[in-house]
Amino acid sequence: MALLLQSEPDRTMHPVDIIEHIASINDWVFERQEADEISITLKGGWSDYHVTFSWMEHLESLHVASAFDLKVPEAREGEVRKLISQINEQMWIGHFDIWSNEGVVLFRNSLLLSGGAEVSPQQCETLLRSATEACDHYYQAFQFVVWAGKTSRQALEYVLFETAGEA
Repeated sequence: MALLLQSEPDRTMHPVDIIEHIASINDWVFERQEADEISITLKGGWSDYHVTFSWMEHLESLHVASAFDLKVPEAREGEVRKLISQINEQMWIGHFDIWSNEGVVLFRNSLLLSGGAEVSPQQCETLLRSATEACDHYYQAFQFVVWAGKTSRQALEYVLFETAGEA
């Protein structure tokens, strides 16, 4: 397989600068740790979400990770891993993961911008929205497994249950 060799592409705007601008105009709490990373705290439907965007130059990728306030006890980690696997089977973009050392569940996704492609504010907003919507959608399933002692299957069935008609 032949790889194209090229120099670093010139971008008109750093992808994380766009995220910072979006956070500023929405009055979101954010912290820019370094040039390639920004963390934003957002109010979700069930929890506050801690969203981090990282620009990975060597991959030409804008990575998003969204974690919520839920510490997974060691005793429930196996069932949470089953739940993550079952959820990820249903996802078309992005995925859930667990940081074992910290017991934190997070949603992750990336936007590849290879060849010097520019990112638009709309793409950044969509990346953020997909992360927070996934967290909102599945948050209760994680709660059911961690705090109510439900199985991954029971928790997933509960959050995927859709009512039909009107009461």
